[in-house]
Amino acid sequence: MKTVLLIVASLFLSCALPAQKQTTFRPATEWPDTEGKHINAHGGGILKKGKVYYWYGENRPDAGGSMNTGISVYTSRDLMNWENRGIALAVSSDTLSPIQPGCIMERPKVVYNKKTGKYVMLFHLELKGQGYAAAQVGFAVADKPEGPFRFLRGLRPNAGQWPVDFSQKDIDEALALDPAKYANWWTPEWRDAVKKGLFLARDLKGGQMSRDMTVYVDDDGTAYHLFSSEENLTLHLAELTEDYLDYTGKYIRIAPGGQNEAPALFKRNGKYWLITSGCTGWAPNEARMFVADSLWGEWKQLPTPFVGENAQKTFNGQSTFVLPYKNKGFIFMGDIWKPKSLSTSQYLWLPIQFQEDGTPTIPYREEWTLKDLMK
Repeated sequence: MKTVLLIVASLFLSCALPAQKQTTFRPATEWPDTEGKHINAHGGGILKKGKVYYWYGENRPDAGGSMNTGISVYTSRDLMNWENRGIALAVSSDTLSPIQPGCIMERPKVVYNKKTGKYVMLFHLELKGQGYAAAQVGFAVADKPEGPFRFLRGLRPNAGQWPVDFSQKDIDEALALDPAKYANWWTPEWRDAVKKGLFLARDLKGGQMSRDMTVYVDDDGTAYHLFSSEENLTLHLAELTEDYLDYTGKYIRIAPGGQNEAPALFKRNGKYWLITSGCTGWAPNEARMFVADSLWGEWKQLPTPFVGENAQKTFNGQSTFVLPYKNKGFIFMGDIWKPKSLSTSQYLWLPIQFQEDGTPTIPYREEWTLKDLMK
């Protein structure tokens, strides 16, 4: 009897004990939260409020790509040990809602608006049963960083608006393109038409496609939505209104026809850096990097910042966010996708290093700490 009681007591204590505290970052491994469960916050981004970090991400199911819960939120004070705070934005039971179960909600990013005192979430939204055809951005708002967030609407950005760097000649040329003449994709003629605005003109009235995305708030408090558009062929950088809940109509195209997704944007020493991936579905590919002196361009493409073995596959990961850490450095955040079970997808967090000329490089590390950001 004593033996049985000892076994039961041992099992009870083992279940009651918190998960082992994380003391280092270990990319490409299981990352348990404070309850010992693998963190389920994919394609995510981080907001810091006070001394607390909030990690928002896709709460993925064990199988399939559609959502049945919503957007997760975790909190931490050290970036290594994360507490699951539940669902920040839940799917709706309303069968008429754009975010009902079966929709797709990806790459959520949350920013704080100092003027309104609200927390604003933008995310890539696809409607139930439509695959990736809707290509919308979703807006949600909350009074507290952990939520609950209230869904406002989904839409395609900048309906009726041309890029600010388009001249009247550019507009006339884009409008003159006949889609019927470019039914065969990937030909040199088709690529040239894409650069001139083939899909831009096609989607002008209803708004531009919005898929993989991030949100960036500049030093002056102005927020920008950066997203893959034009059938994932061209990035758009669009200025948001003062409340971060709509568009001013001011936007530019970046790398037209370049096939970039998974954008992650950051600023260092007056220069803007952009890390993206190519478009190969869930399979990894070689990351791209761009640099500009102004968000409005000109953006120049550089070689991948990843160096070392398997850098041509971005260490099997894909970018989602770059997190500034105090004044000590930047953390690259990525996902290592497991398409057969997206909930088990792993994370690729690495410190960004900088060459003497300021160019970012990202070597692989099996294990690292925040002290490495100071090197």
